[in-house]
Amino acid sequence: MKLKKFKRLFKYIGLYKGKIILYLLMTIIASALSVGSIATLAPLMSIIFMPENGGAQIGGDTMKAFTDYLSNAMHTHGQLYAVLICCAFIIVTTFLKNLFLYWSSVISVPVRSSITIHLKNDMYHKILSLPVGYFSDQKKGDIMSRMANDANIVEGSIINTMEGLIKDPIMVISYLVMMISISPKLSVFLLLLLPLTAFVIGRISRSLKRQSSAASERTGEILSILDETLGGIRVIKAFCAEKILNNKFVRMNNTLLNINKKMSRRRDLASPLTELLGVVVLCIIIYFGANLIIKGQGLTGGDLIAYIAMFAMLINPAKSLSTSFFNVQQGAAAVERIEELLETKITIPDEGTKRLDTFSGEIEFKNVSFGYNEHIVLKNINLRIPKGKTVALVGSSGAGKSTLADLVTRFHEVTSGEVLFDGINIKEYSIESVRRKVGIVTQEPILFNDTIANNITLGKPDASQEEIVQAAKIANAFRFIENKPEKFDTNIGDRGGKLSGGERQRVTIARAVLSNPPILILDEATSSLDTESERVVQDAINNMMQNRTSLVIAHRLSTIRSADEIIVLDKGEIKERGTHDDLITIENGIYRKLVELQGLGK
Repeated sequence: MKLKKFKRLFKYIGLYKGKIILYLLMTIIASALSVGSIATLAPLMSIIFMPENGGAQIGGDTMKAFTDYLSNAMHTHGQLYAVLICCAFIIVTTFLKNLFLYWSSVISVPVRSSITIHLKNDMYHKILSLPVGYFSDQKKGDIMSRMANDANIVEGSIINTMEGLIKDPIMVISYLVMMISISPKLSVFLLLLLPLTAFVIGRISRSLKRQSSAASERTGEILSILDETLGGIRVIKAFCAEKILNNKFVRMNNTLLNINKKMSRRRDLASPLTELLGVVVLCIIIYFGANLIIKGQGLTGGDLIAYIAMFAMLINPAKSLSTSFFNVQQGAAAVERIEELLETKITIPDEGTKRLDTFSGEIEFKNVSFGYNEHIVLKNINLRIPKGKTVALVGSSGAGKSTLADLVTRFHEVTSGEVLFDGINIKEYSIESVRRKVGIVTQEPILFNDTIANNITLGKPDASQEEIVQAAKIANAFRFIENKPEKFDTNIGDRGGKLSGGERQRVTIARAVLSNPPILILDEATSSLDTESERVVQDAINNMMQNRTSLVIAHRLSTIRSADEIIVLDKGEIKERGTHDDLITIENGIYRKLVELQGLGK
């Protein structure tokens, strides 16, 4: 297993070095106490069955002082007194062992929980820092699956077993060292059989990673179906497509079920397989240990009992270790999916050192082209938008209008050419300072499941109540807000579902007004509204556009007649430009045809 894929988790662990060191110390002490309590069985058995020996001498000098003390106590006070001392020693060491293990858990649990929090925080921060174009190529369900499902798998399969990956090896090594000190000959068989056991378990667990990756992908697809269902429930019901969507969901869910069953079978095989192999090894040890005792080759009955007891104690941490290994294999696939997200290259680096504190000149597109995957969207665009002027973009769907507007906010990076603010390349400014100067109102109102006030103050959370009210008035939203039971504190539901289309749009306009941007981008802000709502919203837009530089994208040409300049785009190129009166006079012109199609006359 390549440990470098877990380097991020190790980085999080490194934040808690002091606690980890203390945890290791507690675990080592607990291991030593555990070994000591079991080792006491050897002199105890000798006192009971072979009192003439005065206690077995195991582990070289390790137990010499204790066994000498037992021998003296037995000769002075009798066998039962020595047995009582052994029992008291076992009880005290077992109590202390569990006390130290409890303390180690108290230390480790907050660390494990914190690692999960760090991982999710980094993932969410990465999602927020990725460019808009990334989300066009990805399924929302897959991103949600990585954020929730994969992160939970990492927590359950790696982080929660990380304690075992530290504690269990220490316990296993401690028992092995003492067992070797009791009988090196007998331990040869053990050291030969343990790697064989590990090999068998490793062969079975190898496919877990592949299956876990497939399960995460299916979970992402299921979340995508659910997201599409919730977003399109009206369409689904209108076209009686419930059965189609249900069959699709059930089919995907059954596929996930089959993968999970295969994974569970392999994962659940770890513990019983380890136990079976442990019993086989134990029987081999008993046979060869008895052989050494019978032939008088330096092993006593008490030593063998202590040896077997230690091996029995070794089985549980070995089982836990093998289960942890299975879990880590499963979690490795989730880690890779998370790392793929976290290591995604940010194609629009924020390397600008200047701040766009004031906008006083113009926005200029100089020989701008943009494309992706060999698909050209914009070609050689040259355009100036002076401060305080309104420039409208018109054209058929796919002409490049929205893409051109997105370049102003650096949602996309130009393929060639430059976008200039006051004569300075936009790349020289920090992205945050540029976007602070731009307000956007889109065709689909984007609102959050929160109060009206919190949606309006999204870009200016420290706004006063007076500022919020003024923004609402400019957006023609104040009257309907005041009619709500809780006024500005009214929760508007998921995506603003408790408001009408016109109300949602006016809240987004109020949000843009409150941030007081000198530049506005209006992306077909009224095209989805009915006539009455359009009139109210258009009035709000006109109020907002006063004394601001505006870039307007419109299909309804009636809303842009008064624009200072109209840019007609076709297949990514500027085909016509001028005022409404200029363009309407061009025979067979694109703009004139659009006007005639909409029945606007001249």
